[in-house]
Amino acid sequence: MIPVIALIGRPNVGKSTLFNALTRSRDAIVADEPGLTRDRQYGVCKVGAKKFIVVDTGGLSGDQQNLDDLMARQTLLALEEADCVMFMVDARAGITSGDEVIADMVRRAGKPTTVVINKVDGVNPVEAEAEFYALGFSDMALVAASQRKGINPLIERVLKDYPDIEQDEAHQQGPSIAVIGRPNVGKSTLINRLVGEERVVAFDQPGTTRDAISVPFERHGKHYTLIDTAGVRRRGKVHEAIEKFSVIKTLEAIDKANVVVLVIDAQDGITDQDLTLLGYILDSGRSLALAINKWDGLESEQREFNKTALNRRLSFINFANQHFISALHGTGVGDLMKSIDQAYASAFKQFTTKDLTDLLEEAVVKHNPPLHNGRRVKLRYAHQGGKNPPIIVIHGSKTDKLNEAYQRYLMNFFITRLRLKGTPVRLEFKKGENPYAGKRNKLTRRQMEKKKRLIKHVKKRGR
Repeated sequence: MIPVIALIGRPNVGKSTLFNALTRSRDAIVADEPGLTRDRQYGVCKVGAKKFIVVDTGGLSGDQQNLDDLMARQTLLALEEADCVMFMVDARAGITSGDEVIADMVRRAGKPTTVVINKVDGVNPVEAEAEFYALGFSDMALVAASQRKGINPLIERVLKDYPDIEQDEAHQQGPSIAVIGRPNVGKSTLINRLVGEERVVAFDQPGTTRDAISVPFERHGKHYTLIDTAGVRRRGKVHEAIEKFSVIKTLEAIDKANVVVLVIDAQDGITDQDLTLLGYILDSGRSLALAINKWDGLESEQREFNKTALNRRLSFINFANQHFISALHGTGVGDLMKSIDQAYASAFKQFTTKDLTDLLEEAVVKHNPPLHNGRRVKLRYAHQGGKNPPIIVIHGSKTDKLNEAYQRYLMNFFITRLRLKGTPVRLEFKKGENPYAGKRNKLTRRQMEKKKRLIKHVKKRGR
C-alpha cells in the first residue's frame, strides 16, 4: 500500500506551497492570502525510492460556522484516512492558540506526526525548533517550502518505516471528467452525489470552489477521475487575482479532461456565459455531456418552455446528450454516467481507411461539393488522423476551397453514420500537389513559329 500523508495546519502556513513542491506541480493555488484551499487535494509523489500520496487540506481557523465548518470537516476526513500527518506551523509567527487547538486534535487522532516548521528562512532555526517543542511532539523538521529547502530530508524522516517502491504500479484512473459551469450551479453537489460521499465542499454561496480538485472513484468496477472546478463568471466581473487563477485552472482542466460535463442551472436556462464556456469546450475538441441541474424545482409549464429554449439555442451541438437532473436528490444522475461512458468510448474509437473512404464517397454522392471558379472540388479518400476527438483526414484537390457549410455537412454526416455519441469530429483537409506548379512548358520549334505568327496577326488587326 502507498502511504497517505495529510498536510494539516492553520491557514496560510504554507501547506499548498509544500504540496506543489512535493508533487512538482502547480495544482494547488498559492497566494499570500489565508483560506484559499477549501477541499481535499490529492497528489501522487515520488522522492527518491519513496512513493506516497499527499493530501492538501484547508486551514483550520477554529470558526465552526458556515463555510469554515465545512472546510474543517474536509480536513478531519483527510486526518482520518491518512497514515501519517505533517502538522505545519509558521516559524515567523511562532506558536498561536490555533496551533495548540490543532495539536490537540492531531494527538487525539493517534497518527504518527511530524511538526513541519515552515518559513525558516530569515529566522534562527534553533530558537524556532525549541519554541515548537511546547506543542508536545518530539519529531520536528525545518523547511522553507517556497525555496524547496529541507523537503527531501523531511520525506525520508516521515517515510523511514515504509518500504521503498522498486517499480511503479500502473494506477488506473480511467476517464478524466471535468465538471464545469457558472458559479453556484451545483458542480460540487453533483460530484458528491456521483462519489457517494461529501468529498468536496458544497455550499450555497458562489465561488466556494477555487482549485481544480481531482477526485478518483470507482463505479460498477470502472475507474473514473472527476475534476471539480471553480465557477467561471463573465470576464468583466472577475477582478480578484485569486478568481483569475481559478478560471485558469478551470480552462486547464478542460484541456486535460477526456469528457466535459457542462452544468447548467435549469432556473436560469442557457445564458451567454454558458455559451462562452461551450465554445471553449468545442474549440478544445473535448467530448461533452450537458447536465441541466435543479430540474426538480421547476413547474411543468416552465420545464416545457426551458426545453424548447435549450433545443433552439443548442441546435449546433446535437451530438451531445442533455440530462435533466437534480444533483441534490440524485434524479437522472445514473443516465448522465451512461452518456459519459458513451462519449469516452466514441472519442477513442478506431476506424479503418476503407470505412471512412466509403462514407466519404457516400456523402459526396448525396451532396456534391460546391463549385469553385467553375471547377468541382474533388474529395478522393479519407483516413483517421487521431483520437479524443476523432480526427478524419480527407485528401483531394482544391480542398482549401471548401466552404464552412459543406464542412459542417461532412462533420455531421460522419457523426451520424459512425454512431458517435457525445464527441465532435475534427476534419483536416489535404490537397494534392500540382507536379507542374512553377514549371514553364518548353515549346517546340513549330509551336514557337506558330506563336510568332499569332502575335504578328494580332498586331496587324490592331492597326
